[in-house]
Order: sequence, then C-alpha cells, then structure tokens
Amino acid sequence: MTTRPAAVETTRTWSIAELADEFEVTHRTIRHYEELGLVTPERRGTVRIFHRRDRTRLALIVRGKRIGFPLEEIRTIIDMYDEQPGEAGQLTYLLDQIADRRADLERRRQDIEDSLAELSTLERRCQADLRSLTSE
Repeated sequence: MTTRPAAVETTRTWSIAELADEFEVTHRTIRHYEELGLVTPERRGTVRIFHRRDRTRLALIVRGKRIGFPLEEIRTIIDMYDEQPGEAGQLTYLLDQIADRRADLERRRQDIEDSLAELSTLERRCQADLRSLTSE
C-alpha cells in the first residue's frame, strides 16, 4: 500500500469546475463568492486555481447557506478563524449564531403548526356548512 506524502496533499489544487461539481454550485456562484472576497483563488491569466484554504472556505459557505445563514454572517464566522481570538472565538460566535438560528426556526415551526391548525378548523367548518347545505 502506498501513501501520499504530506507535501503532495497540501499542494493539491482544484479548478472552478471541480469545486462547482463537488459542492453542486454553479461557476457563477463561486465567482460571486470570489467577488465578495469569501474565496481568493490564485489567478493565472483567466484561470482560477483554488487551494485547500479556498476549498475549505467554500465548504463552510455552502454549509452555512444550507442552514440559512446570510453571506455576511458566513463571512464573519469564516474570517474570525484568521483573527483574534481565533478558532475559540469563532466557535463561541458560531454557537451563538446557531442558537439564534434554532430559535428563529422553532418560531417558524410554531407559526406553521398554528397555521395548519387554523386551516384544519376552517376546513371542518366548511365541510359542516357544505353538508348542511346539501342536506336541505
């Protein structure tokens, strides 16, 4: 069994097409993230070369979007990793954001359950009214 040397793994790069396929996003989406400074690929002419840091950041962006964080919030969370207080501060902040997001989703779920209950009540009234109209 052969293993890759660590140096090869850290120098691995990706094209925009590879990352778009891997994360199931469009090239345009990745270019948009680049315009916002969320990823900073190396440029060789018109070719974008993405390094491990860009790939990791893209994974975090996609995950953040999937759970409903706006891009500015994602930027704050990602950028905290490189600044003081570093990863601990990033994780503390992220936990606060998760709690806020969870509370918002729980409120939405309750609103949906309340709406469904109201619809069920209205539906029962309509069915009863219809039955009384058709039995006359």
